[in-house]
This record gives sequence, C-alpha cells and structure tokens, in this order.
Amino acid sequence: MKEPESEYQVTWRALRAFQSQLSVSRLGLAYVIEIEFQSVDPDRAAQIASAVADAFVVDQLEAKFQTIGKATAWLQDRLSELRAQASAAERAVVEYKSSNNIVDTGGRLNNEQQVVELTTALGKARADTVEARARYDRVSQILRGNDLDPSEIGTVVDALRNETISKLRQQYLELSQREALFSSRYGRSHLAVVNLRNQMHEIRRSILDEFKRIVEAHKSEYDIAKARDKSLEASLAATVAGSQNTNKAQIELRQLESAAQSYRALYDNFQQRYTDSVQQQSFPITQARVAAHAVRPAEPSSPKPLPILVEAVIGGLVIGFGLGLLREIADRVFRTSSQVEGKLKTQCVASIPVVAPSTKGRGTSNRSHAGSASIRHISRNTGLFSLVLDSPLSRFAESVRAVKIAVDLSGAPTSNKVVGITSSLASEGKSTISASLAQLCAYAGARVILVDCDLRKRSLSRDLAPNATAGLIDVLKDAAELDQVIWSDSSTQLSFLPTVMRSDLSHSSEILASAAMKRLFDRLRATYDYVIVDLSPLAPVADVRAATHLVDSYLFVVEWGKTKIDVAERTLNAARGVYDNLLGVILNKVDLKRLRRYDRNAYYTPYDYYYTE
Repeated sequence: MKEPESEYQVTWRALRAFQSQLSVSRLGLAYVIEIEFQSVDPDRAAQIASAVADAFVVDQLEAKFQTIGKATAWLQDRLSELRAQASAAERAVVEYKSSNNIVDTGGRLNNEQQVVELTTALGKARADTVEARARYDRVSQILRGNDLDPSEIGTVVDALRNETISKLRQQYLELSQREALFSSRYGRSHLAVVNLRNQMHEIRRSILDEFKRIVEAHKSEYDIAKARDKSLEASLAATVAGSQNTNKAQIELRQLESAAQSYRALYDNFQQRYTDSVQQQSFPITQARVAAHAVRPAEPSSPKPLPILVEAVIGGLVIGFGLGLLREIADRVFRTSSQVEGKLKTQCVASIPVVAPSTKGRGTSNRSHAGSASIRHISRNTGLFSLVLDSPLSRFAESVRAVKIAVDLSGAPTSNKVVGITSSLASEGKSTISASLAQLCAYAGARVILVDCDLRKRSLSRDLAPNATAGLIDVLKDAAELDQVIWSDSSTQLSFLPTVMRSDLSHSSEILASAAMKRLFDRLRATYDYVIVDLSPLAPVADVRAATHLVDSYLFVVEWGKTKIDVAERTLNAARGVYDNLLGVILNKVDLKRLRRYDRNAYYTPYDYYYTE
C-alpha cells in the first residue's frame, strides 16, 4: 500500500507545477518585467498573473521597510560617535592656536609668499639659461670649422635677422650661381671664375667676422643668465631656511584643522542620511509598481502558426545567405576596383569596359599602306587599336584617357617616360591597352613610340605591322638602322617598333637585359616624350624582371572575372622591381551590366549620356 504524500511533498509538487506555467522576463532594455501564466482557463491565467505582480510589489515594500529600520538604528549610534569626535577635534584646534599664539588673518605668511615668488623666478631663470646655452652652443658649433659655410648660417635665427649677414649671404649665393654657370661654360681655371671665387672668399670672411660678433653676444647673454640663476638659487635657499622654523607650528595647525573639518563633514553627511532614513520609514515607497494588470487573452498563446512561418522564412534566408557566401568565397577573381586596391595594396587607375564584337570591327581600313613594306604605315584594320580615335566619347576611350592621366600625374621623383605594361598571364588585354594608350598620347600631340617587347608572343607586331621584315632584334644586332624599321601611323604620327624573328627565342630575357637594349632605350628616351612598352606576362616567363633597368614605371593589367587573386598577388610579390615602380592596376574587360551586382556605386545610369558607344 502506497504511503500518502506529506504536506511538504504536496506543496513542493504544486510549486513545481505552478513554476512550469509561470514565465517572467524583461522587456528589452527597459526596467519593465512581463509576467505570463499559462492555463486552460483564460480568466484564471489573468488572475494568477495579476496576483503574482501584486505579491512582488508588497514583498518589495516590506523588504524596504525592514532595511530602512535597521539603517536608522545604525545611523543613530554612528551619529553619537561622530558628534563626540568632531567636538574633540575642534577643541584641539582652538587650544593649539591659543598655546602657539597663532592668529588666523585669512592670508598667507610673508615667508610663504617669498618662497612662491622666488620659485617662479628661479624656474624662469633656469629656462632662460638653458635657452641661452642652446643658442650659444649652436653658433659655437658652426664656428668651430675653419671654413664657414654660408648655408649653415641660414639655420641660425639671429644670423637671418642680421641685415649685414643677410646682404652678404645674398651676394654669396648670387656669386656662387654665377661661378657655377661660368665654370660649366669656360672651365674652373678661367680668370672670371677665379675672380668670382676670390670674391666669394672675401664675402665668406666678412660673414665669419660678423658671425663671431653674434657668438660673443650669445656668450655674454649666457654668462648673465648663469649669474642670475645662481643669485636666485642663493636667495631661495636662504628664504626656505628661514621659513622652516616659522612654518612648523603652521603645519601642525593645518593638520588639526583638516582633521576637524573631516569629522565635521562626515557628521553632517550622516546627519542628512539619518533625516532621509527617518522620512522614508514614515512614508515607505516601493520602487516597483504594477504598470498594467493582466487581462483575459483573446486567443490562445500557443501554438502560433505565424512564428513557425517566420522561423521557416528566416531559416531559408540563412541557408540562402550561406550558399551565397560559399559562392563568394569560391569566386576568387577580381570584380571591383576596391577589391583590386585592397588585395594588391595599390591604386586601380582605370576600369576598362569590355567592347562588343560589333564595336571591335569599326577600324579604318589601311590595307594599301600595310601591304607595302617600304612605306611602313601601321595597319588600321584592328578595331580596338583605333577605337580611342574613332569613338573618342566611348567608355573605352574615357577609360584609356584615365590611364594616361595616371601616367602624367604619377608624381614620380624621376623621369616617367618609359612605361611598361604587363599582366599575370597571357590574353588579359595588355597589348590592346598598350596600343590604345600610345595612340591616345600621340593624338594629343606628343612624340610617342610603341615598342613590342613581348619577344615570345609578338601579338602587336602581327596586328600592327604584319608585313614587317626587320625590327627590334635587327637593330640590336646592328643589322638595320632604327629609322629603317620604325613604322608610323599617318593620322597621329605614332611610331611603332615591331619585333620580327624567324624562329622562337629561348634567351629572350638575356636580350632584354643586354647592354645593347639599354643603349637603344636611352636613345628612345632622348627622342620621344613617351615610350610605351608591351611586355611579356609576368607568370610564364622572366622577361619582365630582366627589363626593370629599361622601364621607369609599370602598369599591371588584370582581367575582370578571369584573373585569379592569388595568381596576381604571387606574381607581383615575386617581381619586387615591378611592384616597387608600379603606377597602378588596370581592371580590363569589365562587364558593366554584371558589375552592378558587385558594386552598386559603379556606372550609374544618369551618367550614361556622357558616353557614345
């Protein structure tokens, strides 16, 4: 026979059943508690929820009343102790003043005022001494050499303010410029040059004499500052020694006054708290209240179909986002200019759009000239080569124009005449960009030569000079003169140096690194305003790294949606000579319609009227 449950067990089981149906939670970040109770009877659920809220408020009120009562009793005992301590401390202050004949006038002692003034004056005097010493050391250091350089005097402020030195220094600089000019024209031994150097020597001696007078003035100023510093130190020491005995009684008095003030402030604070505690005990106010009583629910709380639907939608969105993220991670190619700049740590100078096949065929025919090797006119059958001239308002031409601006405004400290264009792999469009950039620069009136240095592929030579019989290799071998192998464009006067070879070369990098190639490029650099060089790709061959002594700066071409990010990074890291002189990256063959998927700010439709395709 089963034993009946005890009262404790029955109560515990009832509480567990009650807690399983009760739910208490905080609403957001607000100080609001929401109480819910689930029951098959909606009226009973509302009554129990309201009863729980009322019980919580009553419990808070009783707990606060008990806490305030205990605090009030403790404050009474503490106030009695503090009152006695404050009275004793104030009595000690009065007795000490009476025994030491101290009268409080509300001001400082005379010795204290003197110490403050002397300390301030000593600090200023020491700063003046350090400043005078620094000026004297500076001019003395310049004067130690036997031969005073007027350029060093320009670093001394007093020398710059001296009207005599300024005039002599200006005369020296003018004579120095004339001496350099005459030396370059007539030689250093010419009589006029010798006379100029003698005059410069006399001016330097005059500057030295004037500068010595400045040094003596700084030394005198430094000596006076040291004497003032020592005098103030002696006065301060005497004043401090005299005020020590006088201030002993004052220091002890301040300690007693501080203790008395602390006890008095503590007593006043506890007195205020005791008053507040008595008032709260008389009028207890709880910090919690019932904002709204529970009402009978209009519909069941669970199960609810809408949250299930929302969870299903959210789950679908999470799965879709995850699939999209996986696709994005797998798409390791360049899509936007910001992606290029973030991955390769260099600027993206231009994004060149892909040209439709119908646009590529617009080139002006020039077959009559191309067929004659003696005339050596560049073939205009290639549509992309002439697109910057045939369609100057197209997006393609505008993008190439942005590349030219980047070359002109690169801000390189050295000459930026020779620009090499390369890429990671073949077929990324570097040859097309090289030809278009050269044609655009020539159309602007500059002297431009386009050099085909892709000795393995030679695509530019096959497209622009298909009938060439001699070229770059023949000039290096002294088998032909440079003027006899250069092709030109009749409309823009662009010059083109093709590469013609009877068979493939296995030592192309040695040719690019040769001294003959260096002499040829020095000649081109002196003759033309721009030397555009179409180089081999970086990854397959080492030709570009062998040509670093020929090229001033590089443009690196990546193909939109094709060039792998890791390939471009690895290629540039392996060619530090190219990366250190890199003007920027060109994002080529950009699909403008698909680009909007990756960059919402790219090529907005309102700007399309600036272009004509």
